[in-house]
Amino acid sequence: MINGSIKYKIRLGTLFLFFLVVISGALSIYYLTKFTQQSRNVLKSNYETLQYSHEMQKLLDSIQVNKVKFIDSFEVQMRKQESNVTEPGEKEATTNLRSAFEKLKKDSGNARIRSQIRSALHDILYINMNAIKKKNEKSENAAEEAMTFLISIISFIFLIGLTFAYNFPSVITSPIVKLTESIKEIGNKNYKHRIHVDAKDEFGQLAGAFNDMAERLEYFENSSLNKLIFEKTRAEAVINSLKDASIGIDKNNIVLFANQQALQLLGIKADEIVGKMVDEISKRNDLFHFLVANEGNNPFKIVVDGKENYYVKEMLDVSQGESSNKVIVVKNITSFKELDAAKTDFIATISHELKTPLASSDISLKLLEDERIDKHEQKELVQQLKSDNQRMLRILSELLNMSQVEAGKIQLNIQFVNPYLILENSIKAVAVSVKDKKLHIEKEVDEDLPYIKTDADKINWVLNNFLTNAIRYSPEESTITIGMHLKEGYLSCAVKDKGQGIEEGYLQRIFERYFQIPGRSDKKGSGIGLAICKEFIEAMGGNIWVKSRIGEGSTFGFDLPP
Repeated sequence: MINGSIKYKIRLGTLFLFFLVVISGALSIYYLTKFTQQSRNVLKSNYETLQYSHEMQKLLDSIQVNKVKFIDSFEVQMRKQESNVTEPGEKEATTNLRSAFEKLKKDSGNARIRSQIRSALHDILYINMNAIKKKNEKSENAAEEAMTFLISIISFIFLIGLTFAYNFPSVITSPIVKLTESIKEIGNKNYKHRIHVDAKDEFGQLAGAFNDMAERLEYFENSSLNKLIFEKTRAEAVINSLKDASIGIDKNNIVLFANQQALQLLGIKADEIVGKMVDEISKRNDLFHFLVANEGNNPFKIVVDGKENYYVKEMLDVSQGESSNKVIVVKNITSFKELDAAKTDFIATISHELKTPLASSDISLKLLEDERIDKHEQKELVQQLKSDNQRMLRILSELLNMSQVEAGKIQLNIQFVNPYLILENSIKAVAVSVKDKKLHIEKEVDEDLPYIKTDADKINWVLNNFLTNAIRYSPEESTITIGMHLKEGYLSCAVKDKGQGIEEGYLQRIFERYFQIPGRSDKKGSGIGLAICKEFIEAMGGNIWVKSRIGEGSTFGFDLPP
């Protein structure tokens, strides 16, 4: 310990103030104890006597009611009073009371004796009341003296403390001001600045340490560590640019880094995880505990913003000399999960679609083998076989087109074609379905439309798909409108139905592969028709679109360059 150190000075001042506080507290406790004891004496020597005397007066008033009870009860109170004689003159009054009471036992009806008893009780009460008054005055005088003494002591302590509080900070503030100015210089990168403090206390030591730090900072500024910091910053930027959530943990189970994706997934801030022990974070974050504790790499589900997302974890070991660090990478596989589920549904749908016409064809063929079937029924069966065959060909055509789309090898036969011919061919292709459902097709077509350079088969396929969907979802005896117009140099074709419409939230996904509107009880498609339409139109340089509102039907269309 340095005798002139700040710690030593503060300790002496604190002990001095503590000593003053102890003195004032001890005096306060002494006087408080003294006053409490005096109050107890008043209660013990006087208040109890008052109670006994009042009780005997009450008993004397009730002597005519029950003499035996009066004598016994009065005797009890009389003995209590005889054992509690404390004041001058109280013994003579108590003796007189006893004498009169003994006479009253023999002659309870004598009014003069009762009067003597009352007089003796009155004397006892007067003596004790007067004693209480004197003791109270004495206590008040003592309290005033104690208060005066305590006020003097507290005033003295206050003056000492005020003087100490006023003078002592100057011992500390002067070096602190110098330190503050020097820190500002260092903050402005003036690493050549030094502190000059002649004191040998802690401030002198702090000044020396500060000067050493400034010297090291000056060296650091000109050393290769700057390059290391630059590389560290660049590495952090690379880590934060990763799309997958990544968390680095060193050999001592301390978190080295966590990129922005990981922080968002865990729902914590960087300063709450970086540099902290793994066990400490695991206690506060269940997801982090799961990532660290779970050794498997099976997909798991996390609800983010009210939506279910699927992730898979990879644990990478990074060797560094004899130690081994590790990096936890959490990949979002939600899109793959959704695609897998969609393909599973697609295969099930295609299987069902193929099974129905095959079963129907099998029944028709068995009926044709029956010699009892007449020619008219045979024609109907043949027509049914053709219909089933067309249905299977349509399904296979969708599969072939989809395989071209997924392989990125859409084969186009581009040539100049008549748009009116494309329109008529598409209407003829669905004529039977239109007639069966008693629908009406209304054409809204501009005159003198120019020939367009496109693939006629692909455009017919798209229009047939639009019309087939319109027929499927239109109510019976309603109207389907097919329009063809020239807008801003583009050929615009649209099919409008009066079906139930599509919710706005599904319009952005209606052209996705395998997508089918949830909750539809009339789902019969495979979910790839509109996706193929989109690929065909975009492959020909056009744009496909949809407009719909619930209860107002839907309009599917495309725009092609001429």
